Amino acid sequence: MESTSSPPSSMLKSRVSVWAPINPSGNHHPFLVFCFFIFFLITNISTTTCTPQISYAQHCDSVVPESAPTEQLLDSAAHGAEFLHIGNGYFTGCESILGETPKFDDDSSSLAMFRHGALYRTHTEGVIKVQGNLYFRGPRVITPLGNITHRRLLRFRINQPRFPIRRSSATFELYGFWSSDSGKLCMVGSGWSHPKQGNSRLFNVVFKLNFANKSSIIHSLVRGTLESVDTEDSFNYFKPVSILGISQNGYEYSLIDREIESGFFSEYSSDEDASLGLDVGERLSLCSFGRPAGEFELEYASDCDTVNCNPLGRTPGFLPKFMSFSQIECQYGGKVHMILRFSNSSSNLFQTFIPDSTLVAEGAWNKKKNQLYVVACRILNVANSLADAFVGDCSIKLNLRFPATISIKNRSTIVGQIWSNRTVNDSGYFSRIVFQDTGNVPFDLPGLKYEYTETDKVSKACAKKKGVKHRGKVYPDGHSLDMRFDMSVKDSKGQVGWGHALPIFVGDKFVDAPLHGKFRTGSPRLGGFQAQVSTSRNSLVNVSYKLSFTSSPSFKLVGKSSPSGSVEISAEGIYDKETGILCMVGCRHLQSNKPSTKNDSLDCEILVNAQFAPLNAGGRRVKGTIESTREKSDKLYFQRLELSSSSIYLSQAAESIWRMDLEITLVLISNTFACVFVGLQLFHVKRHPDVLPLISVVMLIVLTLGHMIPLLLNFEALFVANRNRQNVFLGSGGWLEVNEVIVRVVTMVAFLLQFRLLQLSWSSRSNDGSENGLWASEKKVLYSSLPLYIGGALIAWFVYHSKSSYQIPSPRTRLAPVNYNQQHSLWGGLKSYAGLILDGFLLPQIMFNLFFNPEEKALASPFYIGTTIVRLLPHAYDLYRAHSSTWKFDLSYIYANHRMDLYSTAWDVIIPCGGVLFAVLIYLQQRFGGRCILPKRFRESSVYEKVPVVTNDQL
Repeated sequence: MESTSSPPSSMLKSRVSVWAPINPSGNHHPFLVFCFFIFFLITNISTTTCTPQISYAQHCDSVVPESAPTEQLLDSAAHGAEFLHIGNGYFTGCESILGETPKFDDDSSSLAMFRHGALYRTHTEGVIKVQGNLYFRGPRVITPLGNITHRRLLRFRINQPRFPIRRSSATFELYGFWSSDSGKLCMVGSGWSHPKQGNSRLFNVVFKLNFANKSSIIHSLVRGTLESVDTEDSFNYFKPVSILGISQNGYEYSLIDREIESGFFSEYSSDEDASLGLDVGERLSLCSFGRPAGEFELEYASDCDTVNCNPLGRTPGFLPKFMSFSQIECQYGGKVHMILRFSNSSSNLFQTFIPDSTLVAEGAWNKKKNQLYVVACRILNVANSLADAFVGDCSIKLNLRFPATISIKNRSTIVGQIWSNRTVNDSGYFSRIVFQDTGNVPFDLPGLKYEYTETDKVSKACAKKKGVKHRGKVYPDGHSLDMRFDMSVKDSKGQVGWGHALPIFVGDKFVDAPLHGKFRTGSPRLGGFQAQVSTSRNSLVNVSYKLSFTSSPSFKLVGKSSPSGSVEISAEGIYDKETGILCMVGCRHLQSNKPSTKNDSLDCEILVNAQFAPLNAGGRRVKGTIESTREKSDKLYFQRLELSSSSIYLSQAAESIWRMDLEITLVLISNTFACVFVGLQLFHVKRHPDVLPLISVVMLIVLTLGHMIPLLLNFEALFVANRNRQNVFLGSGGWLEVNEVIVRVVTMVAFLLQFRLLQLSWSSRSNDGSENGLWASEKKVLYSSLPLYIGGALIAWFVYHSKSSYQIPSPRTRLAPVNYNQQHSLWGGLKSYAGLILDGFLLPQIMFNLFFNPEEKALASPFYIGTTIVRLLPHAYDLYRAHSSTWKFDLSYIYANHRMDLYSTAWDVIIPCGGVLFAVLIYLQQRFGGRCILPKRFRESSVYEKVPVVTNDQL
């Protein structure tokens, strides 16, 4: 018989993964990770062997008697995904384990989570042996980390948060038994806590949970406790922890049909023609819209000072601003059960389960009215004890529909109402609440239409905006993806905000292409908004836009700082594809600390103008303005805002991707030829070993550093694939990253060959008879070249400071893109100057030949000519690229990278001329002598010849 008095060995193996430290920056150094792994593995083995065995019979036999398991594993899918699962639980206590009091609010996101592992049948009918993990997470804490820099080829770093999130946590490995008859689970085991401060501690525990095989809206709560098996005087003893969760396992609908038949939903039922229908025969058609909808804004229609408006029935005067759906489960026939969460935060990052801010709900789709009817219940008696909490007061009703038409003032694609069927004087009554989605996620609903309600205002405001048609210039088509763009918005004081402009409708066609491709609904019909050319002869097309941007707190709008830094404008107007002019009127959503009706908080006296650049033009893609048409004395008037965009067109993106593929190939070819040329030089010195001392060591050091420094800057990328970084790609997939590694491998080969040549040259001088003369000449080369290099560095430093002094500093926000075309840094200038030194790598050899005056051929012709060509071809390519491409994006440059050398029209002519001159001088020196390039008066005054020696006998 298998022993059940101690956790099985498979559970001990998994504990190591729980202890693995998490690096919040996303930078895992391989050596450190390996050391931490070995340390915790040793710690785990030692502590596991010392952990006393926990008897299941002693602590759990009274709950679920122990039964001998069979070797047959149960398929967990047969019990459902929610079987013995708590995904976002609420708990009290746990101070001794986490080292702090847990917090449950919009920001802290503490939670308890339980998930079962392997399931085994037992010899007792209805009893299952269970292995599982219980996890507690404390409130998040932000800790300073410092600046983190990532240097990667082809990518640039977006500002990352300098304060990563740290949490206290505890994880327990448990095993035990669950009875289907009683719905009770009892488990024993142990686990470690990881507080934010202090050392980790080991706890031996018993976990008890009431988890019924079936659930309903009334019986949806799961209650459990975690208790210590140690005595109260033990150091690892802790007070019992109470846990509360929601179960949707084996859900049975018990209220919604009865509530619909009673007619409670007819009071606020809208006209069926005003709503869109859904095919409820498909199980997920309803959930495809409800799950990604995110937050809903709550609008209170009555005076909440005299009538209760709180749907939670608590805290008079407290009115939540947002509602969200979570744990949505849809079934055939249009039925759905879910959790409704209320909060004052619009963030979807942390969906914390707070019982007194949560409603348990179930609903059904009404085909006749095209609405979803929902009945919701409160969770009561939470304050007294979690063990006594229950679901009750199911007097809350909700309907939800999908409007058939949206407009500039009503952009919501999901709207609804919440009300109570109690009377005003009853306890728990609240006034009717209207809710609508925030519009952050566009939905392509079958039959959804847009109503252009501001056509008269647009005609008057845009009558003077007719542009001049330019022959040969082609502007973006109104039905193409080029109509969306990122933008920067600048106020009159120079403060900058960053955001984007998204088309919602073009004509009568819905646009389901979000800006960054983050979301595509799983709706029955997708719009298929593709980049295409319109066949309409009319150049004007109606458009509807959403403009939103985030600014710094000092950004001026309506005479004072924006309270949250976020501005959202709904706009509609016309676009002329022959002139590239976009003219729209807009409605700005005013921000208020007090919830109110949305239409009462709109400023619709706004004019938006934008001029798109031609498809074949360079420079900024969009320029325009956002201005108020109100009188300056009006309290909602604001000064003109300048908007601009450097986003690229699709054709430019395709051109850049093709060019990047070409340039990565050129880099591989160049580095490969560099290896070949160094190899030919090694072959040359092998055939002529006497020339090794005549090669300038300074030149070899310059070439070796030219290969070594890029490897050091990008060493991590060669061995570590870190995918947690925030990078910006142009969209060529993971192939570029593979090529990056290949480039670095070839570069490393070139470095090793160059280093071998340096080593041979250095060691050969020790064995040469003229060692002193060689090193004396080398010192002269160093003393002559070093001041030149330092002087050039000082000039680069001076240029950097002169350019910086003429730049107006602009505020940097987390959303601000980095513009490398205008950004001048000292480090960038020094890197470019280092490239110039590498271009003139033959200068030390020329100077060495002048000082030592060798007559031997020290450098093989393929080496110095081929290496010169490898260094100069990027400048020729840069000239070609500058004249053949209409759009420039330095961050995508791989070959002839502007951050690694000096590139411009002037430098692209000067540097190749200088490189060719150096190669010619080396050729002349090796053919006619090291000092042949000097005037005769500077050469040696005497030439000695060997003559035969005459002896006395010959005389």
